Amino acid sequence: MSVAELSITAYEVCTALGLGRGPTLAALSDGRSGLGIPALSLPFETVTGRVAHPFAALPAALQAHETRLARLTAWLVAGVADAVAAATQRWGANRVGLFIGTSTAGIAETEAAWATLAAGQPRPAGYSYHHQHAYHSVLTVVRGLTGITGPGHVTSTACSSSGKVFASASRLIRAGIIDAALVGGVDVLCQTTLRGFFSLGALSAAACRPFSAERDGINIGEGGALLLLERGEGAALRLRGVGESSDAFHMSAPHPYGRGAHAAMAQALAQAQVEASAVSHVNAHGTGTKLNDAMEAIAIAALLGGDVPVVSTKPYTGHLLGAAGAVEAVLSAICLEAGLVPAGLGLAPQDLACAVNVPSVTLHRPLGAVLSNSFAFGGNNVSVLLQVV
Repeated sequence: MSVAELSITAYEVCTALGLGRGPTLAALSDGRSGLGIPALSLPFETVTGRVAHPFAALPAALQAHETRLARLTAWLVAGVADAVAAATQRWGANRVGLFIGTSTAGIAETEAAWATLAAGQPRPAGYSYHHQHAYHSVLTVVRGLTGITGPGHVTSTACSSSGKVFASASRLIRAGIIDAALVGGVDVLCQTTLRGFFSLGALSAAACRPFSAERDGINIGEGGALLLLERGEGAALRLRGVGESSDAFHMSAPHPYGRGAHAAMAQALAQAQVEASAVSHVNAHGTGTKLNDAMEAIAIAALLGGDVPVVSTKPYTGHLLGAAGAVEAVLSAICLEAGLVPAGLGLAPQDLACAVNVPSVTLHRPLGAVLSNSFAFGGNNVSVLLQVV
């Protein structure tokens, strides 16, 4: 077993592609996007990856934390509940950690409360910043639903948030503090992120086109994923390595030659003790912005060469911000298990400066190791290496 290798004994995912593994795999295999017209009222045009599902209300004991984000999280928890129950029985509830990434937490609930006040009406009676907006609220919900009592925290480092939770869990397991961890990320659509990225000039009016010569920005999505990591060799799907870097090149722009991206990917390979040739697919961060795609292509080509298939799944789901790392790790796991590389949507014509191999059709083939990249503002980067053994 490599230095960081852990078994992934369960996972669940929810995006605009659908709920769970089946609909997600079908969409990836068919090259079918989940992007569509926003449900929110906006003063500009864009498309979003909206989850159109009426999630059930929280149990009575957790009603104070009622938000759409919390409901979505509860749905994800239900998908891994049996495996988590088995893990807490096997290791002890205090030996299972909990690490969640999110960018917005419950800010959508605060936006709704503010809109009510701005309309001259009293603040909604059920609104509580502490119980709904605050980042720790999602931990309280998951602990209440699972009984997990081990160490836990919420990571909010923009688009690398739920990639970095893999590193947090891995470190504590290797240190002997815990034996298992439930990790993941959740984010829902809100005005703040949509208007914020529009104000930065980073939001596309149409479906995003990573690595295309005609790319002009990102689309925002929503959803989440949870994965259960455990010590030992209990599952074929493994977390082999996690690489992190912080190049701090610029507040919002990446290093032009992908120095931090390269370092994160190289560190993941080194931690797993595998050669670059073992990587048979990269789930790229691939936002569809000019600067991100250019630097990521440079970093991938320098480390892995120009033949490995590189695909961004953001044209399928939208950019899930704080949830992107965990969701794209699950999408990578699904591709690993099914033996496929999804088509790179919206590619043609490919930017010749992005000298990576982006397939225009779905590839069906056995896969070795898969790298899943998540790069954030401030040069905060993470790369997760998965493999079926």
